[in-house]
Amino acid sequence: MQNRQYLLASRPVGKPTAENWSLVSNEVPEPGEGELVVRIDYISLDPAMRGWMNDARSYIEPVGIGEVMRAGTVGIVQASRNPDYAVGDAVYGHLGVQEYALTDGKGLHKVDPSLAPLPRYLGVLGMPGMTAYFGLLNTGQPQAGETVVVSGAAGAVGTVVGQIAKIKGCRVVGIAGGPDKCRYLEQELGFDAAVDYRADDFAAQLKAACPKGIDVYFDNVGGDILDLVLTRINVRARIVICGAISQYNNTTPVKGPSNYLSLLVNRARMEGIVVFDNAKNYGKAAAEMAGWLAEGKLKAKEHIEKGFERFPEVLNMLFTGENFGKLVLEIEHD
Repeated sequence: MQNRQYLLASRPVGKPTAENWSLVSNEVPEPGEGELVVRIDYISLDPAMRGWMNDARSYIEPVGIGEVMRAGTVGIVQASRNPDYAVGDAVYGHLGVQEYALTDGKGLHKVDPSLAPLPRYLGVLGMPGMTAYFGLLNTGQPQAGETVVVSGAAGAVGTVVGQIAKIKGCRVVGIAGGPDKCRYLEQELGFDAAVDYRADDFAAQLKAACPKGIDVYFDNVGGDILDLVLTRINVRARIVICGAISQYNNTTPVKGPSNYLSLLVNRARMEGIVVFDNAKNYGKAAAEMAGWLAEGKLKAKEHIEKGFERFPEVLNMLFTGENFGKLVLEIEHD
């Protein structure tokens, strides 16, 4: 049985290209004592992957040249000599961009396909959902009646942030690209307003949508949108820095906030979040969000693309805004 893998061949400058990857094929190894083999069915594609490709100091070691590209995955145990996992178990873990993975089980979590489809464990019940939950509630600390704004609002993290803010009684404004995504946020997810950053009157739309200013801003985008939001924040506002997808493929230095003095004037706080810092509480968060899903208070949307060999092109959908919901690559096994 052959295992295809995508290895990082070179570090990208700007947007990743086909030349940055090496597609190799190897025989799937037999598990040794304490090991198991997982057939990977779905691969999570996340903006953070672009940062993992850089040889730079960060919250996690970069992927090495010649190593399997890091990624969140869900799949089914195919063979096991590990007492904690049986053949047929569905598991989540960071097993990388490959069709099969040999692992000692560390970092794996069993998931229940009868409670939710497997791709959902890469979205609202996976790393993006955990990012939204802890980033908003622990760092943003929204209070009922406050105005919460989220950028990248139609993405995997943004959709969950907005819905949790609504559950907590806030006025929620989403920033997204294009009328279809804005309609989805308002009509399907119940956001109070959605503004299109591609519109000529974006600044006026944002001001109109936030008549009482902005108390919490959950930022997935950075750049010009962060700068604009900083002109609308209230006293004691909280800005949660989750990501800056507008800057990830820059070949020039990252654009920092030129309006940062608004933080001083408004005695506001800007704080970065990394989801792994909350790992010990994932179970509690997943249980609460599963309850919200069951009650219909929380909705999930996955954007599933098929074909393992399409990984390089599908990954780049994140940076062009083509994905609508949590971007997942499905592997079609023979």
